[in-house]
Amino acid sequence: MEERHAIETTVGRLAVRVVGHGPTAVLWPSLFMDERSWDRLLPTLTQDRRLVIINGPGHGVSGDPGHSYTLRDCVTAAGQVLDRLAIGGAVDWVGNAWGGHVGLRFAADRPGECRSLITLGTPVAALSRSERRGTYPLLVVYGVLGPIELVLSGVTEALLSAHTRAHDPEAVELVRDSMRRANRRMLRNAVVSISLHREDLTDVLPEIAAPTLMITGSDHTGFTSAQAEAAARLTRNGRSAVVPDAAYLVPLEAPTITSTLIREFWARCAADRPAT
Repeated sequence: MEERHAIETTVGRLAVRVVGHGPTAVLWPSLFMDERSWDRLLPTLTQDRRLVIINGPGHGVSGDPGHSYTLRDCVTAAGQVLDRLAIGGAVDWVGNAWGGHVGLRFAADRPGECRSLITLGTPVAALSRSERRGTYPLLVVYGVLGPIELVLSGVTEALLSAHTRAHDPEAVELVRDSMRRANRRMLRNAVVSISLHREDLTDVLPEIAAPTLMITGSDHTGFTSAQAEAAARLTRNGRSAVVPDAAYLVPLEAPTITSTLIREFWARCAADRPAT
C-alpha cells in the first residue's frame, strides 16, 4: 500500500510518499535528486519499515519557501511532516548527502524522536574553497541557461563514481532527469541554501546519542573512508562503512550492498535496545 501527501511546512509544501509497514523510517534524498533515488532499495527496506520518503524543497514536485533556508528549517519541516502523518514515537532516519545533514541536525536537536541514524555520502565539514569554486560557476550557468549539457555532465560527474557512469546508464539518466524536471529557481535556492551555505557539523556529532552509521562511497572524494570513520567516532554510538565503486549517491549506485548495511544496522540496534 502506498500513500502520497502534499504537506505544508516551514520550507514550503513538501511531496511525501509513504510505503511499507512496521516501525517508521524517514528517507530524505541528496541535493539534485528526487524520491526516485531510493527506488532500488524499496523492495528490501519495506520488509522492515514503513518508509516516509520526503522530497526536499525544490525537488520532485515539492515547493519551497521563496527565500533561503537552513538545515534547522529542514528539521522543523520534517517534524511537521511526521506530525501531519500522526506518527508518534521515534523514527529511524536514513539520509543521502543533504538528507544526512538534516538527519545529523534532527538527531542532535530532537534526540527523543530519533531511534537511529544512517547517513549516506554525507560530508560533515562545510564546503571547501575548491568545492565552492567548482560549484559556483555551474550554478551561475544553470541559473541563466537551465539544465544544459555542461551542467548535467558536471553534476553527474560530481555525484556518481566513474564506475557507475560507465556501467549504469539508468542511474546516469535518473540524475539528469531529476535536474531536468526541477524548477530552476527552487533548485538553485536549494543549492545556495544547503550546499554553498553548508555549516560545519563536526561540533554537532558529540551531541548525537542515537546509534549512528555513516556510510560513504569509496570514490567520494569529499568524504573519504578515513573521514567517515573519524566522524563516526565523534558520535556517542557511531560506526562507519564504505561501499565500493560509489560516490555521493550510494543508495542509487550500490543498492544491494546499501540495503544490506541498513537492514543489518537496524537489526543490531533492535538487538541492543533494552527490553521493555
